[in-house]
Amino acid sequence: MTSDQVAALVGRGESETVECKRTTGTRREAAKSVCAMLNQRGGHVFFGVTGVTAQAQLLGQQVSERTIEQLSAELRRIEPPAFPTIERVNLKEDREVVVVSVSRGPARPYVYRGTAYRRLGNTTVRAAADEYNRMLFERVHSEQRWENQPATGWSVDDLDVAEIRRTASEAIRRGRLEDPGTSDVAELLRGLGLYRSGVLWRAGVVLFGKTARLEFEMPQCLLRVARFRGNDRSEFLDNRQFHGNSFLLLASAERFLRETLPIAGRFEAHRLERIDEPLYPPLAVREALANALCHRDYSIGGGSVGVAVYDDRLEVTSSGTLHFGLTPAKLFEPHESLPWNPLVARTFYRRGIIEEWGRGTLEMAELAMSAGLPRPEIEDRGGCVTVRFRPASRRRMGQGTVARLTEVQHQILALINQSARGLALREICAELGPPTTKRQLRRDLAALGVQGLIRSTGHGRGARWMMPEEPWLRPSQPRTG
Repeated sequence: MTSDQVAALVGRGESETVECKRTTGTRREAAKSVCAMLNQRGGHVFFGVTGVTAQAQLLGQQVSERTIEQLSAELRRIEPPAFPTIERVNLKEDREVVVVSVSRGPARPYVYRGTAYRRLGNTTVRAAADEYNRMLFERVHSEQRWENQPATGWSVDDLDVAEIRRTASEAIRRGRLEDPGTSDVAELLRGLGLYRSGVLWRAGVVLFGKTARLEFEMPQCLLRVARFRGNDRSEFLDNRQFHGNSFLLLASAERFLRETLPIAGRFEAHRLERIDEPLYPPLAVREALANALCHRDYSIGGGSVGVAVYDDRLEVTSSGTLHFGLTPAKLFEPHESLPWNPLVARTFYRRGIIEEWGRGTLEMAELAMSAGLPRPEIEDRGGCVTVRFRPASRRRMGQGTVARLTEVQHQILALINQSARGLALREICAELGPPTTKRQLRRDLAALGVQGLIRSTGHGRGARWMMPEEPWLRPSQPRTG
C-alpha cells in the first residue's frame, strides 16, 4: 500500500471497514477493532493518522522492530488464530504509517481477550450473545454439516442409478466433472463428492434416494403443493404431497405448476400472431425451486419445500432460515455464494440446474422484471424462507392480454356469463356433465380466476362463481389459442 492509497482510504472517513489511530500506543483498542472486522467484512486499521476526513493528516510515527513486535503480540491474543497483514508505509524521513489489514475471517466468531466484537458504523462494540452463538453455529456447520455425515444403513443399491448417470453425463457434457471413464455408480458418486471410503453421505441420499425408503426414513424429503381459492388459505382447490429425492421433487413441482398456472397471451403492434407466455417466468420459478431444495435445512425432520398458488401470487417456501449474515435485501445485491448445503448445491450446479453461484436471486429478479412482473419478494420468518412472485396488475392483464382457454373453459365462461347471481361448483358441473370432474373443474375455475376473468364469493359449499365487477375485465368474446 502506498501513501497515496492510505490518504485515499482515510480521506473517506472512518467506517465499518476503516479505523484510524494516532499511534500504536492504542494497540489494545485497535486489536478489538481488528477482531470486529474479522467477524464482519474485514477492513484496515491505520496507525499514524490524525483526523478522519478529507483533511486527515498522515503524521506517521517512528516505527521500530520493537513497535511491530508489540503490535503483533497484541494481535496474537485474537482467537482462533488470525494472521492480519501488517505493512509499514514510508512517509518522509523517519515517519511511517502502520497498516493492519484483514479480510472476513473464515473461522468466525473471533474473540479478543475472551470477548467477541463487531463493528457498528465506525465504532467497535461487544457482539451480542445471540450474534456470537449464530456465528459459532455457522462455524461448526462449515466443518460438520447434516449433509456431509454418513447415511447410516444406506448403500448405493438404495439410490436411483438412472438419475445418477444422467447427472454425471450432463456434468461431463458441461465440463463440470471429469470423465471417470466408467459407468460404475460408486465411481460416479465419488467423482460427485458424495461417496468416500465406501461411505455414502446424506447429501447423496437426498439427491438420489429411492422414494419408498425416503418416505419412511427421511420424511423431510417432502414437497407440498397446493392451489388455494382466493388470496388466503381458507379453502383448497388442490392439495397434494410428494416424497422423493431432490430431482424428483423438482420435476413434480414443475409439473404441478404447468397443470395449475394459466398461460397468458398478449398481442404486439404490427404482429398478427398472439404471444403465449406462462403467468410467471418458468426460469425464474425454477431458480426459486432449486434454491429451496439446495439451501433448506434438512436437519429439520418435519421440514419440507412448499409451493402455494393463490389468485394473486405464487409462493415457494423452504424450511430453515438465512445464514452467514444474509438478509432478504442483501440477496438482491451482488453477494458471495454461501450455500447451506454445498454438496447438494454443487451437484445442482454440475447438473446445470443452477448456474453462477451467488447470482440466483439476481437472475430471478431480472427474469421476473423482464417479463413485466414486480421484483420477487423474499421473506425470512417463522423458521422458513419464502420467495413470493406476484403477477402484473390485473388492469394491465386486462389490456391486450388474454388467456389461452380450453374448450371447457370457454363453456364455463359462457355459463357463468349467463347467470346474474353466479353459479355454484355443483351447478357448473351438472351443466357440463361427463367427463368433467369436480377436481378438474376446480382447476379450470382457478385458472380463470387468476386471469381475472371470473371471481368467487362465499366459502365452502356456499361459494359461487360470477363475472368480475370491473367491466374492462368482462370478456365479450374469449379467444382461442
